[in-house]
Amino acid sequence: MGGRLFTVGEGVEVPVPAPGEVWAVGAVVLGRDGRAFAQKRSPDRRLFPDTWDVVGGHVEAGESLLDALAREIEEETAWRLRHVRRFLGTSDWTGDDGAGLRHEADYLVEVDGDLDHPALEWSKHSAYGWFGPGDLARLKHNRLPGEFLVHDLIARALREHPDTAQDFTPCSASAPARDRE
Repeated sequence: MGGRLFTVGEGVEVPVPAPGEVWAVGAVVLGRDGRAFAQKRSPDRRLFPDTWDVVGGHVEAGESLLDALAREIEEETAWRLRHVRRFLGTSDWTGDDGAGLRHEADYLVEVDGDLDHPALEWSKHSAYGWFGPGDLARLKHNRLPGEFLVHDLIARALREHPDTAQDFTPCSASAPARDRE
């Protein structure tokens, strides 16, 4: 992206990938009511088919992690990254697509756009929902024990940052926590 159109909170960590490493980024987007957005990957996807996921994806060659985060948010939802609030950590994982080890940096973010109507890539995603503490078990759908990366990430964001619902100010109110199928 040419010239950043978003801000980054003080102290937000941004890992520096080593040469040859494959990186991905993930965004936990919270709505005004404190629920987290997730989208369900289509059943025909090669990597993690028919499972819930946060907004994000692979970092392209020559792209910074935060620029990749902004690009993925816009590509997957048509929302615009406004502010990177917190670094939620990194994880290492190997997908079921045979492409090997990936490193993922995840962030709590604020976006601009119509949160009631994300412009999903419907060829890649079959549904979306907003998840609060009482809805988290749904994020384990189609995953085996030990494969709860998305569940654990959103649960940690909600648990570690309970202040988020009070001082998070997205452009639009969020939709209720239910699938849009």
